[in-house]
Amino acid sequence: MGTELSSPRTSVSTATEGRTFLTGIQALVRLPIIQRERDRARGLNTAGLISGYRGSPLGAYDQQLWKASKQLAAQDIVFQPGLNEDLAATALWGAQMHRAFGDTKADGVFGIWYGKGPGVDRTGDAFRCANMFGTSKLGGVLAVSGDDHAAQSSSFPHQTDGIFHSASVPVLQPSNVREVIEFGLAGIEMSRFSGLWVCLKTIAEVVETAATVNLKSWPTFCEPAGFSVPAHGLNWDSSISWPAQRGELERRLIEERIPAAKAWAKANQLDRVIVEAASKRLGIVTVGKAHQDLMQACRDLGLTDDNLRAMGVSIYKVAMSWPLETEGACSFAAGHQEVLVVEEKRSNVEAQLKDALFHHPAPQRPIVVGKTDTTGAALLPEVSEFSTRLVAGILVQRMLANGIDAPGMRDRLAALDAAAKKPSAAVIPIRRPYFCSGCPHNTSTRTPDGSISGGGIGCHVMALSQPELKTKVMSQMGGEGAQWIGAGPFSRTSHIFQNLGDGTYQHSGLLAIRAAVAAKSNITYKILYNDAVAMTGGQPAEGTNDPARITRQLHEEGVGKVVLVTDDPQRWRSNGLLAPGVDVHHRDQLDAVQRQLRETAGVTAIVYEQTCAAEKRRRRKRKEMPDPDRRLFINEAVCEGCGDCSVQSNCISIEPIETPLGRKRTINQSSCNKDFSCVKGFCPSFVEIEGVKLRKPDGKRLATMEADLLTTLPAPTLAKPDEAFNVYITGIGGTGVLTMGALLGAAASLDGLASTVLDFTGMAQKNGAVVSQVRIAATDEQIPASRIGEGKADLLLGADLVVSASPDSLMRLSPQRTAAVLNLAETPTPDVIRDRDASLPVNLMHDRVRTRCSDTVFHALDASALAQHIFGDTLPTHTMMLGYAWQKGLVPLSHAAITQAIERNGAAIDMNKSAFNWGRIAAAKPEALKALEQQSGRSSPEVQSLAELMELHQQKLVAYQGIEYARQYRDLVTLAEKAEANIGAKGDRFATAVARSAFKLMAYKDEYEVARLYSAPEFRESLTTQFSSAEKLSLWLAPPIISRIDPATGRPKKTKFGPWIFPVLKAIASLRSLRGTALDVFGYTAERRAERRLVGEYFGDVRKVCSLLDRGNLQHAVDFAALPLEIRGFGPVKEKAIDEHAGKRAVALSSLQAGTQRDLASQARSDANAA
Repeated sequence: MGTELSSPRTSVSTATEGRTFLTGIQALVRLPIIQRERDRARGLNTAGLISGYRGSPLGAYDQQLWKASKQLAAQDIVFQPGLNEDLAATALWGAQMHRAFGDTKADGVFGIWYGKGPGVDRTGDAFRCANMFGTSKLGGVLAVSGDDHAAQSSSFPHQTDGIFHSASVPVLQPSNVREVIEFGLAGIEMSRFSGLWVCLKTIAEVVETAATVNLKSWPTFCEPAGFSVPAHGLNWDSSISWPAQRGELERRLIEERIPAAKAWAKANQLDRVIVEAASKRLGIVTVGKAHQDLMQACRDLGLTDDNLRAMGVSIYKVAMSWPLETEGACSFAAGHQEVLVVEEKRSNVEAQLKDALFHHPAPQRPIVVGKTDTTGAALLPEVSEFSTRLVAGILVQRMLANGIDAPGMRDRLAALDAAAKKPSAAVIPIRRPYFCSGCPHNTSTRTPDGSISGGGIGCHVMALSQPELKTKVMSQMGGEGAQWIGAGPFSRTSHIFQNLGDGTYQHSGLLAIRAAVAAKSNITYKILYNDAVAMTGGQPAEGTNDPARITRQLHEEGVGKVVLVTDDPQRWRSNGLLAPGVDVHHRDQLDAVQRQLRETAGVTAIVYEQTCAAEKRRRRKRKEMPDPDRRLFINEAVCEGCGDCSVQSNCISIEPIETPLGRKRTINQSSCNKDFSCVKGFCPSFVEIEGVKLRKPDGKRLATMEADLLTTLPAPTLAKPDEAFNVYITGIGGTGVLTMGALLGAAASLDGLASTVLDFTGMAQKNGAVVSQVRIAATDEQIPASRIGEGKADLLLGADLVVSASPDSLMRLSPQRTAAVLNLAETPTPDVIRDRDASLPVNLMHDRVRTRCSDTVFHALDASALAQHIFGDTLPTHTMMLGYAWQKGLVPLSHAAITQAIERNGAAIDMNKSAFNWGRIAAAKPEALKALEQQSGRSSPEVQSLAELMELHQQKLVAYQGIEYARQYRDLVTLAEKAEANIGAKGDRFATAVARSAFKLMAYKDEYEVARLYSAPEFRESLTTQFSSAEKLSLWLAPPIISRIDPATGRPKKTKFGPWIFPVLKAIASLRSLRGTALDVFGYTAERRAERRLVGEYFGDVRKVCSLLDRGNLQHAVDFAALPLEIRGFGPVKEKAIDEHAGKRAVALSSLQAGTQRDLASQARSDANAA
């Protein structure tokens, strides 16, 4: 991220009173502290233990707990992350019977377990055993599950309710951030009373939401009056004998503890009547997040609580979804014609309610619908997640079925349906998650030709979406490679590779390797040691593993051959820490190592050591890791745009750039993590710069300009909405989208307003799509749901055009409602990076967004370029866009609140304040920024006329080889231009294709030309536009005459040439008059001879095509003339392109000639018929 908001997103504040803005994750941090304070107030000597395993939507929980370590320690709360989920649960089980281990420091230890859905699955046995034995009277355990109903960031959608039901663990389902604490406190107290573990089920829409929360007035809980507690109690009983009394434990669980939980829930009124109609017709029962959906649906349909009461509609909110407190639920249901149960995923409450009502007399037994209607037809889906629109549609249907209607209700539903319609089917690119710049997986997940790999859990799972990495299958966490145990005996494939992250290895993956050894599988594990659990935020893997220890573990487990591949081979060769027989290679040798191991029978392993790129960046910012004082730069003049640097590095920071001479490649210095793999691209355009600093704009001049312009800005008229104001923010993971959402939420809180912020990230921290949904209102009641409904966005802050034009974004917009500030910057998607000729349909995406927004308040600007001009970086883009929107009166927040929120952020305060100011200036004084834009550097070139193109090319060719050489070019293009004009063609497409291709072939970059381009003053000038200092320049070259072949790649090996090379290049450039003569020593290579042959061949081809040209074959002629543009690159890259061109040329030329002959025959027949 560019700027992290310390409050609320990364705050370690643990205040337990007052009104504050916090996330669901932070609520989980405050929960144990509040519990401990309540215990102290009651004179209880308790302590706390928190353990579990990270995973979205609880991926950041451990980070927040670490940040609050001092506050937790002050309350005698221990945070001990689990090695995996089931061991963490077992530790919490132990804390409930801590008295069994001797004298104790506390009278009771309350516990909090956490884990995402798959972690719940694997922990079932631990839950069952621990729950069977019971909790301690002053302890209690809350199991916080992180569910992902729509698989936003999981292998599959999951619903943990059934797992907890199977283990007889009650389930509480909060619907908002405040309830995370409220239900959490209730769960611990229920656990203490009943002796049961209690689940607190969370989903992203609750726990990853930030909201303004009142931390006062937590409920006071009571024990149920009249409930008879057995003499032996309900809690862990040290006197019970296992295994002799296993049956007694089950009896206590079923007959005593579960009824106790239901009685406790009833006594403390966890389930509540929200709306009670006097004349009961339709009753609605809601569960968890679905309650948000229903209440928002009512608002969207114009139905107030009073409207509902008057129409006979009642609402009942269930807190404990299992076991259902049936007395309260049945009492609510009685008297209604029909009860609609609104719960996501598979039926839980609905089934229990039907079962409870079955024995009631018919007059008290309403029809119950939910997953199906009265006819058995499907109603509310069991798959994915609900939307407000979906619930609104079902609500209207059931109201009408029960004879209930309301003015305007149907029209409002029709408007929701219209907003949700998908746009037309034109192809819009998708911003998929992708490996970070410099990510180790760019290299480590490569698979040799002829082999396949298996994937697993971790960032490396993205290899599944990149066919060239040959990763075919995936498994659950800890099952990596075990599929091959089953498939291997029945496959003609003899061997596979298996990727395994170091976090998963420590969690459970080592067992899979042990199983493979036992099964005598032929498999090579690639253990990707990245020194961080990058997928969930860069946490360290549990334990103290390092590459050396892993090699020793593998050796002792019986792995046949172990190889360490690393950036620093010498370090490991000399320290004596590796297992016996371990070979050490540089990571450049990975392909050769893999080819060797796939021929080795049995289980082998590669430990691939390279620190996570994102973590490197963080550590460098914190001065915890050296930041290499060097950068790479692509000399645009030399670059051929072949894309081999992207092929070799797979790096997202290698971006296309359009120039008057075609598409080239450039390095995005803002995102570059200095992996330097791109230098392997077989191309002489790579310049290494040492002692380098990125050029920054003139800060003093800009500060003076900013201050002067601010005094002239008018004060905007701020929006004052009557209902919730919805801001939809789109962008790319890692650029500050979440920070912007948090900043707006915090500012709303400072203005005394209610707000929610819901972030959708998935794996978007890996360059994918990120969305933040901000809702601002006068009161909490005006924001029933944190998600913005279809057509309900008031403001689009579209920081990324691709994400803004996605179907999910477009359906939030409305021409009648949505204002927009759209960033026009073209940030490449992974598809554009990987396909050298791919491009973004910018105009189409812009039009898509514009048609879904208000015409009168639609603003588009290249905010990224503006940020780059002013700050030398694109990171302030989002803050600048906020300033722009605020100045236009589109944000209902005060200037003081926004400024204070930036200050509370605590990171880059001055830069963000300035960015906000410059955004205001851009909105009110755009003319003042024109000078800055002109000083920028370069924007994409305009489309040139043929005459301009010829002039440019002739100038270049004169410099290349002289006037006569340029004249030959001009004569050929003129011939093509005349031929096209003679057939009466509109435009000059054929001549333009000839102009571009002829120049491409004639200006081939031999040693003289590369030397001339490096000796030209334009090269040094291009450096100074990006860098303010460059102490030492070096070039990475592979001169064909002197370079040896790299056995690992079969290509000439590139070598680093220091500053001494530049005088040599200048001398070589001066000899270019020798090009093509007998004295041209470079001209004798096969590559140079082929380049000269192509020039002559193309001249002949064009003359032939000109003689055959007619309107019928014009398009074929244009395509044929453009074929040489595909010949790009140097050395083996160009040789391959030339070979491919030869085949295409022969087919195209034959087709063109055959087509012309057919046209002539057809014309002859036509003439004969006419005669």
